[in-house]
Amino acid sequence: MEMERNDRETPALECRQLSKIYGGTRALDTVDLTVERGRIVGLLGPNGSGKTTLIKTAAGLLTPSAGELLVGGKIPGIETKKAVSYLPERTYLNDWMRVEDVLGLFADFYQDFDLQKAREMLCRLDIHPLDQLKTMSKGTKEKVQLILVMSRQADLYLLDEPIGGVDPAAREFILGTIIGSYREDATVLISTHLIRDVEPLLDDVIFLNYGKAGLHAPAEQLREERGKSLDELFRELYRC
Repeated sequence: MEMERNDRETPALECRQLSKIYGGTRALDTVDLTVERGRIVGLLGPNGSGKTTLIKTAAGLLTPSAGELLVGGKIPGIETKKAVSYLPERTYLNDWMRVEDVLGLFADFYQDFDLQKAREMLCRLDIHPLDQLKTMSKGTKEKVQLILVMSRQADLYLLDEPIGGVDPAAREFILGTIIGSYREDATVLISTHLIRDVEPLLDDVIFLNYGKAGLHAPAEQLREERGKSLDELFRELYRC
């Protein structure tokens, strides 16, 4: 009989024969994987590989067709949403709102939201709290969303393409924000195509393809064993 594990021993994320089917398409196909706490993990794969589906399932937005996904040992629901901070691939903020309106909304909704941290990050990116979202570029809106997500003291951060829409000059700040904004025992799962940019951050990588989990290993181990960067390995694995 398996001994009961305490919160720190329980993996941040577990998939057990996880499948998700849309119509006749298997977005996720019997995925088995374990993501330990305190790691920054790259979720890598081509378009249609299942990355966003996996993240949405972990965020509690999708229900598995078969198998199960556990966040901190629990099925996604009200309790896990308190511990998960999710950045979607697309902008979801209402254009009529000002930045300070959104800050207030997050502060009211999430007990773990650090309003001071959010304001400091906005200042560093030269985004004024009174600015209206409708006056901002897509990239600036995405910066605001990332600041909101990383200003929570969550156990699991789910980031779907966090730097996909921002200019190269802002990527370094954003990646630094990710590194500097989470607790040591928290976990960050990053889905991205910009592997070269995020590679220095990653402790582990998970490769997905056609809904199946392939390589899942520490980043440094893969670089040593394969003799190439993760970006080079990605290009090799998914060469057209």
